[in-house]
Amino acid sequence: MKSLVLFDSNFGNTKIIAEVIADVLGGKAQSVNNFNADDLSGVDLLVVGSPINAWRATEKIRYFLSNLKTLKLNKISAAAFDTRIRIFFSGNAAKRIGKSLVEAGAELITPPLAFYVKDKEGPLAEGEIEKAKSWAAHLKTINRNHAVKKA
Repeated sequence: MKSLVLFDSNFGNTKIIAEVIADVLGGKAQSVNNFNADDLSGVDLLVVGSPINAWRATEKIRYFLSNLKTLKLNKISAAAFDTRIRIFFSGNAAKRIGKSLVEAGAELITPPLAFYVKDKEGPLAEGEIEKAKSWAAHLKTINRNHAVKKA
């Protein structure tokens, strides 16, 4: 299984989560700043993450997602996450990222997930790294089973 965890990060918290997920998946975490369409070649699982900025994903992630439709993801497995402060009213970038991935032809293999930070600039809330490891292991299992069903 070849995976790519694509992310944007303002204060490093989303990058940490992306790197943890990529490590468990045995794949690569890459900043959206360095994305090239060739990076998707052979990828079985695409995970996209962003911090919440003004109730939604960062501008760079939104730009990436708006151009993703031209790449035709052709049923590639996908997952989405965001990092956010735990407050009563919060945006849901992960849900919007997931919707954009599906619109581009990907198959969302699990519901989008939020990871929490203690304050606007972080650090990550207690337990979030362990949560990312667990989620990534879950993604790995789901994707493996999903690949068998597709074959």
